[in-house]
Amino acid sequence: MNIPRRTSHPVAVGKVIIGGSAPIAIQSMTNTNTEDIDATVRQVTELVTAGSELVRVTVNNEDAAKAVPFIKTKLLKNGIDVPIIGDFHYNGHILLSKFPACAEALDKYRINPGNVGAGKLHDYNFAVMIETAIKNKKPVRIGVNWGSVDRELLTKLMDENKLRGSPLDDKQVLLETLVQSALSSAHSAERLGLLPDRIILSVKTSNVQDVITAYEMLAERCQYALHLGLTEAGMGMQGLVSSSAALGVLLQSGIGDTIRISLTPEVGTERTKEVSACQLLLQSMGFRQFRPLVTSCPGCGRTGNDLFQKLADEVNGYIAQRMPQWRKHNPGVENMKVAVMGCVVNGPGESRHADIALSLPGRSEEPMAAVFVRGELLKTLRGGNVGEEFLKLLESFVVQQYGIIHK
Repeated sequence: MNIPRRTSHPVAVGKVIIGGSAPIAIQSMTNTNTEDIDATVRQVTELVTAGSELVRVTVNNEDAAKAVPFIKTKLLKNGIDVPIIGDFHYNGHILLSKFPACAEALDKYRINPGNVGAGKLHDYNFAVMIETAIKNKKPVRIGVNWGSVDRELLTKLMDENKLRGSPLDDKQVLLETLVQSALSSAHSAERLGLLPDRIILSVKTSNVQDVITAYEMLAERCQYALHLGLTEAGMGMQGLVSSSAALGVLLQSGIGDTIRISLTPEVGTERTKEVSACQLLLQSMGFRQFRPLVTSCPGCGRTGNDLFQKLADEVNGYIAQRMPQWRKHNPGVENMKVAVMGCVVNGPGESRHADIALSLPGRSEEPMAAVFVRGELLKTLRGGNVGEEFLKLLESFVVQQYGIIHK
């Protein structure tokens, strides 16, 4: 990718590097009760299998803190060596001090400076967490959210704003509070001895324009690694669109070293959707490659039936099913371009841009489709098994172009 990345300190989180010239990393978070060791291990495994490179767990009480070392041990025993991040609010200083095995097992701590107490108590509690991180050689994400912003700092900046000749509006003061809270906390952590290459910052809101503005302000003022995300993206299409809009703008500007798309899970759906969303965002923007993307047309009055929709769905499903094996035995297959097109207007032309493609004629009494490989017409499939025949050709193409699959 030719977009210049903002300069940031590289941070080692377990075996994963965040920032510097490292690829933009994908994070996710469990929604299990952390004290339920088996359920948490199971969900972490699902998230990692889907492609999450770091996983955050809630550490909100003593039982959760006690469970963390066992979770880490079980994961490692199962061959899952993923960095586990502890998410602390209100009582993190107590839990990290009381349960040193938890502090040692975690790969990173997430601290919200708005939720560590007020006044001198804030400073003491914050210092305890930072000193624990230094002792255990752990990095820290200082994550500021507009829903739990430092009220003392916000009041101070609001009072100062009233005395300005041209006062800022309340929203501008709030965003400035987010940025100042993150930076002042980072500077405090450095004064306590935490190195800048062990600090990651985030300033999240749930509003697209505000999160863009806040991160732009933050990026101009520091070289700390930055974690991007909306604090609450929403459910389904809303969450996907909002997150993609905000993160897309920032990533295109070179801002961001790690991302999470915080989707509200729809009832009965898998937690792993947020990981897939991150992968699709990074891949569609050209930053990373995770799996072959299938280009398919939306359909119009020229597509007289739903055959092309069914074929596109079959191809996507087949690729998702085969990727675990392809990834192991066919290096480079993630860069493969596939197209499933519905009619003659753009079908042949779009197909010639793909590595392998299927192009339907549009309205036709007989199911038929032209197959293109690297821009050249390979053959025309006819009859009721067009989809099955194309999947066989797709599998053969992968074997020929990316190596031999060992089943």
